[in-house]
Formats: sequence, C-alpha cells, structure tokens
Amino acid sequence: MSPRRAACGVAALLALAACRGGDPMQRARDEMVDKQIAGRGVRDARLLAAMRRVPRHLFLPPSEAARAYEDRTIPIGDGQSISQPYVAAFMTEQLRLTGGEKVLEIGTGSGYEAALLAALAGKVYSVEIRPELAKSAEERLRTLGVSNVEVRAADGYQGWPEAAPFDGIIVTAAPERIPPPLLSQLAVGGRMVIPVGGFYQELKVIERTPDGYLERSVLPVRFVPLANPSELAPPRAPATPTVR
Repeated sequence: MSPRRAACGVAALLALAACRGGDPMQRARDEMVDKQIAGRGVRDARLLAAMRRVPRHLFLPPSEAARAYEDRTIPIGDGQSISQPYVAAFMTEQLRLTGGEKVLEIGTGSGYEAALLAALAGKVYSVEIRPELAKSAEERLRTLGVSNVEVRAADGYQGWPEAAPFDGIIVTAAPERIPPPLLSQLAVGGRMVIPVGGFYQELKVIERTPDGYLERSVLPVRFVPLANPSELAPPRAPATPTVR
C-alpha cells in the first residue's frame, strides 16, 4: 500500500466528521502538535501531519477522551496506558520512516501508535499479548479505515517471525533486556526503538549493520513492563490428592 493510500485510510472518519460540521477535536490536536511535539523538537513533517489527523481521543475510554490531547500518559484499562503524545512522537521519529517500510510494533494497546505507523509506513504488524486489547484495537482500526495493519494476540517477546525481517521495530513496553528474537528479526539497515530496564529505564535506538548492531540510549523513560505470558495465564487449580 502506498503512503498516500495509508494516510487516506486513517483520515476516513475525519472526513466523515467534516461532512457533519467538522471535528471538534481538531483544534486540540493542532495545539498538541504545535506545543508538545513540534515545540519540543520533533521535525518529521509526515509524522507531524499524521498526528494532526489521527483522532487520539477515539483510542481512549470515553471517560478519558476529554484529556486525550494533554501532555500525559492516560490509562486505557487492564493496567495499560497510552504514552504521552511527545514520547509517542519522539519514538516514532527515531524509526526514520519514509513510506514503504515494513514495521513491527510490540504492544498494540489501544491501537493509537499502530494508526500513526500506518500513515507513515507501507505495512504494520502489531502484537498485543492481551487478547481483549488486541481485539478491540483491531476493531477500532478497521472502523477508522486503516487497512495496512495486522494485529495478533501473542507474546511480543517472540516478535512475528514469519513476517520478518522488519525495516523498523517499535516496542511500547519495557523488557529488562533486549529480546534476542526481536534483534534477529530486524533487517540490515533497520532500526529498533525500545525502552529497556526495570525501575530505571532508558529508551534505546538499535541499528542493524552488516557487521552487527549499534546501540545508543536517547531518553530516560517509564513504560509498563513487557508482559510475560505466564503472568497473564489464569491460576491453575491445585491438583487433587490421590487417595489410595
């Protein structure tokens, strides 16, 4: 899919809103981009345009929608949250997308970051370990007309091997260490953006070269931990003792 078609898909609902008298959140989105994003150094023109289009408030619970464009993280349920707009923009800019790339996202959440990536890349694969979140994000993206994102409910630590290699990988939850499966799925010349650590976390940018990997820390951050599948499994009933 071309970048133009991807961007048009994301804008479909906004076009409908315009026909009904305009999007009441457009001014708030513009102020968010001007003050929080461009005002703090993000320069990618395509990314700034996407953030002006994608309706962030539709990716939040109705009770939180009024605060969608504030400079803060916002809970989305199930112990998860959507990153503050600047952090989402900063991380996305580090991928240096030009329009035709294949991108892997770990941690779909509400689907907001996937919608941004869809407007900037050719194809997006997004993995969410919580099936309920994966399903609701997939439905939300479909409603918005985003057709170049595939969502899978699976263990993000393992990536999406059969779709690899990826030109970009973005991880929106923090592992203690960089997952080797994700490193192996990064294409030569590709970039991965990932928060790493426990209580203290650093956002890292990793570039794969023909000779290996280049890693640098770019920003102190605080993300929810990258979930382990065993932590989400329902507790097993204790075994019944055998009476002889």
